[in-house]
Amino acid sequence: MSTPYPFTALVGQDSLRLALLINAVSPAVGGVLVRGEKGTAKSTAVRALSALMPEVDVVPGCRFSCAPASPDPACPDGPHAPGTAGQARPARMVELPVGASEDRLVGALDIERALSEGVKAFEPGLLADAHRGILYVDEVNLLHDHLVDLLLDAAAMGASYVEREGVSVRHAARFLLVGTMNPEEGELRPQLLDRFGLTVEVAASRDPDQRVEVVRRRLAYDADPDGFAARWAQEEADVRARIVAARELLPSVRLGDGALRQIAATCAAFEVDGMRADIVMARTATALAAWAGRTDVLAEDVRQAALLALPHRRRRNPFDAPGLDEDKLDETLEEFSGDDEPDPDPDPDQGPDGPGGGGGDGGDGGQPEPDDGPRGDDTGATPEAGENGQPQPSGAGEQSAVRAAEPFRTKVLSVPGIGEGAAGRRSRARTEHGRTTGARRPRGTLTKLHLAATVQAAAPHQRARGRSGPGLVVRRDDLRQATREGREGNLVLFVVDASGSMAARQRMSAVKGAVLSLLLDAYQRRDKVGLVTFRGSGADVALPPTSSVDAAAARLESLPTGGRTPLAAGLLRAHDVLRVERLRDPARRPLVVLVTDGRATGGPEPVALAGRAARLFEAEGVASVVVDCESGPVRLGLAGQLAGELGGTAVTLDELRADSIAGLVRDVQGTSRRAA
Repeated sequence: MSTPYPFTALVGQDSLRLALLINAVSPAVGGVLVRGEKGTAKSTAVRALSALMPEVDVVPGCRFSCAPASPDPACPDGPHAPGTAGQARPARMVELPVGASEDRLVGALDIERALSEGVKAFEPGLLADAHRGILYVDEVNLLHDHLVDLLLDAAAMGASYVEREGVSVRHAARFLLVGTMNPEEGELRPQLLDRFGLTVEVAASRDPDQRVEVVRRRLAYDADPDGFAARWAQEEADVRARIVAARELLPSVRLGDGALRQIAATCAAFEVDGMRADIVMARTATALAAWAGRTDVLAEDVRQAALLALPHRRRRNPFDAPGLDEDKLDETLEEFSGDDEPDPDPDPDQGPDGPGGGGGDGGDGGQPEPDDGPRGDDTGATPEAGENGQPQPSGAGEQSAVRAAEPFRTKVLSVPGIGEGAAGRRSRARTEHGRTTGARRPRGTLTKLHLAATVQAAAPHQRARGRSGPGLVVRRDDLRQATREGREGNLVLFVVDASGSMAARQRMSAVKGAVLSLLLDAYQRRDKVGLVTFRGSGADVALPPTSSVDAAAARLESLPTGGRTPLAAGLLRAHDVLRVERLRDPARRPLVVLVTDGRATGGPEPVALAGRAARLFEAEGVASVVVDCESGPVRLGLAGQLAGELGGTAVTLDELRADSIAGLVRDVQGTSRRAA
């Protein structure tokens, strides 16, 4: 065994085992996404599945795993004569590293031989290796966008295409896609999320007996791996035989009109986008019936299919947690079960006006929103109103967290200049993908040929190289790599003023709504984010730099306010965060978004110290934007002065909106000044 636990021995992983087995029975279901905290045996379960997959027959010597009965007519190793004697081998499990290159995934062409000899010298990639097997991506949420695009294309078409400079190669690529991820490190792009047929949430058991059993089995494996595997060999053989039997039974399973109506009604009731969910549910329910040894799909199969296929398709924005209301699911299935018996009369005590209903004074839904009452001043010395409308003790200096206003589409904030960071969608950068801007000699393997520059470099040497025919004599020194400009993701560090002055006039709700909008924009542009807050006597790192935008949103939602404004402490803490992150990821350029009204009242010499801290950012060339939260008829303009000391720009909350007229006028004025 190559894993510490046999598949049949995994403890507390029932949903995960079932989802993987369904895909083993019917790969057309579309794969599995496994979400869960670290240390929950996600990777172990996936690797254990490979030992249970039935063997596949392949054409001997074919690097693309063609089936002897129906070989791929476009196979680069072909053509293969139909009916060729096959060779049985185990189904492969191919692992795609997060940092893999495009050539490693789809394969590589020998450009030099293609130009000089006119031959298609193609080295297969991981997609070819995974054909008719399993393609496993650990930490799939950290996969680069260009690799995600290639996976989407292959999953949609069942084939991989490599096209460069007039040379085209195509081969079949049908595989079971399995991904594992820790949601704390960020979410998946919606397009890739929808490509996974099923999803399961995995968490460590809180049952002491199960945890003891996990530790016991791990220690037993460490002491005698071969003996431990042998102990479970028979059970694994039984599971493998059951998978084979279920595959043979699958074509005979009948999906009746009643089950189809339940599937369609369930998808409609939960408002999932598109029709893929209906198709996946139908395939899953059919595979569940085959796994149970039945030829008819039952309501329990439809219910289980919904629990596996719908949760990840109900997300409307990155801050929604996947999930399914099981009570609503049961009601929908019951309504479309075909049972003609009338529903029992509702309990009068449980009606809308009874206990637990939404009317009257008994439910939360009927409670009016309390008035926050008068806000304290920036010192926090006056009584402040709590959520229940009652004044807090004098000097408490802190108010409970307020809800964020509705997010909106923001203007694009970017870092000036051209970077070389990770691919994204925010600032200009030299990347592997984008528009071609020039050419250079390749460093290592040639990936993107600049054909015109290569021909120009080779042309002066044709006579000296003895060229006699129409072909161009190309050598390694002539090859030129295309340089391209695209977009990069940045580190967007939010530095949020949570002092008493920000809480005045219920301003914090609007501020949180603006930061939430910027977080949503950061998610869409593939940025890393961090959150520093300051109030009272100091500053805190509420969230170190991470790819998990929803984690930042959760920290922001629970942010309390009150006290003085230690602006300098907030800037210095942000500077420390950037210094450490620069050592970890030097290519990723930072963008500091400071959300404040510009006041500085905390600490010794607050104004002078804040100015010195701001000038530190300007001296290091850190890009910054100050979101001016000052409101009211009388404005001091402190945020604008602070932006000048930072060497950045200032925008108001209104100007931050993408559809803001004030922001549009300001952009036009700024463009005119730069042109002048």
